[in-house]
Amino acid sequence: MKRRGFSLIEVLVALAVVAIALVALLAAAGRMARDADHLRELTLADWVAANVLVETRLRDPFPDLGQSEGRMRMGPHEYRWQRVVQNTPEPALRRIDVHVYAADAKPDDAPIHSLVGFAGRP
Repeated sequence: MKRRGFSLIEVLVALAVVAIALVALLAAAGRMARDADHLRELTLADWVAANVLVETRLRDPFPDLGQSEGRMRMGPHEYRWQRVVQNTPEPALRRIDVHVYAADAKPDDAPIHSLVGFAGRP
């Protein structure tokens, strides 16, 4: 009875295919972890911006024009926010822009998230 097994070349080719597939899977898992972390940061920054906008409207339904800044902790992160209140073509309406930055962001860094809202004269 003649036994036939795999040759050394066939085994090496199979190992190479498995190694390439494992490298691709590890790279995909790493990208998914980074994307999930980035999405979590965007979600928290959105909540910071929404909170600033709601607090502004609750404190003063028709806020004064100008710019203000502050800090807020959301989840495990600290964020810095900037609020800009501007006039609109409609005199009874004000535009509120809220920009959220990482706490350690430099002044020329782009915001993580921005949110626009409006407040009107009651």
